[in-house]
Amino acid sequence: MSRTKIGLIVLLIIMVIIQFVKPARNQSVQASTGGIASVINVPENVQAILQNSCYDCHSNNTRYPWYATLQPGAWWMAWHIEEGKAELNFDEFGNYSKRRQLSKLKAIQGSIEDKSMPLPSYTFIHRAANLSKTDRNLLKDWIEISKDEISK
Repeated sequence: MSRTKIGLIVLLIIMVIIQFVKPARNQSVQASTGGIASVINVPENVQAILQNSCYDCHSNNTRYPWYATLQPGAWWMAWHIEEGKAELNFDEFGNYSKRRQLSKLKAIQGSIEDKSMPLPSYTFIHRAANLSKTDRNLLKDWIEISKDEISK
């Protein structure tokens, strides 16, 4: 057998073995008591945008697509979710200090303006998560109102 065939067989065996090493899923069974809606009025249309474009990485509940069961993609996805939740977790937003809440709203606003969120790697596969100009404007207007609401 050639070295190439042996290398491919070894790679195949490794790929099969890693399928059994799965990261923990980001799916909470507890209802969130510190969600963003506990401190700020979140209209239904804004909530729908946030859930569709943000919550998979920035909440305690991710909607997992079929490919999330395949390694190493599931590890990559778990890492993205961990990073996203560390930066901002909408389900924990109410537990942040007022100063941090304002800071996070400003950061969201900046991400909307520079179009850095949702991540291109996410919207490449989840086309519906792309924010339209109308969505961006609606979110920016809501953030301005919410910043005033928190500052009171």
